[in-house]
Amino acid sequence: MDDLWDDKILDEFRRIFPDDDNRSRISLTSRLSSVTVNVDSSACIHHLGFLSPKQSWSLLCQKAFGNECCPPEIEEIGWRIAEKCRGLPLALAVIGGVLYKAEKTRANWEYVAENVKSAVTGNDDDFMEILSWSYDHLPHRLRACFLYMGVFPEDYVIHVSHLIRLWVAEGFLKPNTHRSLEEVAKEYLEELIERNLIIVRDRIYTGEIKTCNIHDTMRELCTRKAQEEKFLYVTNQEFDISSEVMKNQRHLSIHPNEQNADIYDSTIRSLLYFTDSLLPNSLYFQLLRVLEAGSINFSEFPMEILKLSNLRYIALSYSGKFKIPASITKLCNLQTLIVFESYGAEILFLPRELLKMPRLRHLLFDNGVLRCSDGPQNVNLQTLSGVIDFKLTHEALRTIPNLRKLGISYHCETHTELSLYCLENLVHLHQLESFKCYVISNDCPYIPLPQNLAFPPNLKKLTLSGCRISRHNMFLVGSLPNLEVLKLKEVAFENNAWETEGEFSRLKFLHVEASHFKIWEAEAAHFPSLHCLCIRGCMSLKCIPSGIGEILTLQQIILYGCPPSVVNSANSMLEEQQDWGNYDLKVHVIYPFDYYDRENQKISPDSDIVEWAIEILQRF
Repeated sequence: MDDLWDDKILDEFRRIFPDDDNRSRISLTSRLSSVTVNVDSSACIHHLGFLSPKQSWSLLCQKAFGNECCPPEIEEIGWRIAEKCRGLPLALAVIGGVLYKAEKTRANWEYVAENVKSAVTGNDDDFMEILSWSYDHLPHRLRACFLYMGVFPEDYVIHVSHLIRLWVAEGFLKPNTHRSLEEVAKEYLEELIERNLIIVRDRIYTGEIKTCNIHDTMRELCTRKAQEEKFLYVTNQEFDISSEVMKNQRHLSIHPNEQNADIYDSTIRSLLYFTDSLLPNSLYFQLLRVLEAGSINFSEFPMEILKLSNLRYIALSYSGKFKIPASITKLCNLQTLIVFESYGAEILFLPRELLKMPRLRHLLFDNGVLRCSDGPQNVNLQTLSGVIDFKLTHEALRTIPNLRKLGISYHCETHTELSLYCLENLVHLHQLESFKCYVISNDCPYIPLPQNLAFPPNLKKLTLSGCRISRHNMFLVGSLPNLEVLKLKEVAFENNAWETEGEFSRLKFLHVEASHFKIWEAEAAHFPSLHCLCIRGCMSLKCIPSGIGEILTLQQIILYGCPPSVVNSANSMLEEQQDWGNYDLKVHVIYPFDYYDRENQKISPDSDIVEWAIEILQRF
């Protein structure tokens, strides 16, 4: 049974074909993961992935040549065509049919290779009709979220946090009294993934989806359906955005190579720029909710946006001296404000009035100075990231009681003490799940963390950078009951040693980067849930504790710029695990620069491996 959409149909089939224990079987396919699970949770479920390049080429040849062989002069072009179908069997079958009917010349095949998408979607109405079934079977609450995926350019890596903030601002989500809008958005995203409409690119070790994207063919479906329904228009180099075709469109996405033109349409709810362009001379969009202009470099704040009272989301980039006016409070519906630095940008000074905006949910900066005075509670604010020297006074914390993500950098001089910033009050942020603390000092390389520092018990992700960490501090970190990700970046341990205490009961990812770190003592019982250990730049470390190799959950050890003794200890663990029959553990060794071993043999880095390692490290 192919392409099943409703598991209740099988109840009828069970009556017609009862299980007579004669070893007969029913095989079915579905685009909905939930259908296969509901049919029989104990059944053998095979999740089809995309075809490999070799499989893609084989299917293309089968459709384009039948039983004949591909002529050698067009084989290289054929491989390119197969690659551009990105492993989708349906696309390969359609393009193979096009090539089967065409003359087998280099010119014809080169033309198809340059126009694969239009050849697939424009030459077979059945192709788009088959894809449309996925949209037609979507619940109405998911349709806007799916169509919105068309705003992103082809092959764009979509950060889930970015996508969710946009969905929330657009008002696509049905409010739930027991969960936040962000939690509802994650549920919607999971549903679209289960329906195989969105592809997961990266998950972090906590299981959360980090990035996703959408296949070219599904994106084509998005843009077609969206334009038909006057939901979204995506500009391109052949389209004048002031023409009749975009009238009454609700969302407008502007990609590279667009034609500059003024836009006059009061129906636009969203204006999203994915290219460095210019804002329209006149922003006359009284219904505008989203202004995504992070790719545009502003030298001064665009004051005209303060007239757009319905704005819920603003993303900007700036250079030079940039100031956000206190009058931004006129935007009483604002939920998300993102202001990032471009080249030559100075420190951003933020108005005190910012935290008095009651609907704010997310504030993200690169380097923003924010002074917090006693004021009304901002119960909706969840994210405050990229602020400098932010004092965690009782008054400040009363203003932002429900914060979930906090990122602060402290710029310290020789005699500066971090206790000045009231870090001991951090424990009162009961909803806090992620805390990043960066200490920057040119005079004294490692400023000690306060001894009275205490962390809230709900903390799941912790990053400490540029500071000196005492044994007592590390004991407190190890006692956090919900901690899953710990990153220690360019830190110093007390006496350059870490004698692990406490049980990091739920820790899945541990990153340690400490150039003077010499001795590490730990047992498997200290990290019972660890999946990945990353050690970077620990040039003084003698070895990894042998107990680490006995952790049953450990899957990866990543060593980036570490001495041979550390590499040898990791390889010993690997060999021991393999002797026990455990082949799940992988050890990755990366030298980011030319390195000389004990025999004075030069080891040069593999650029591909270094690039992969940096991607892995940034994933967390």
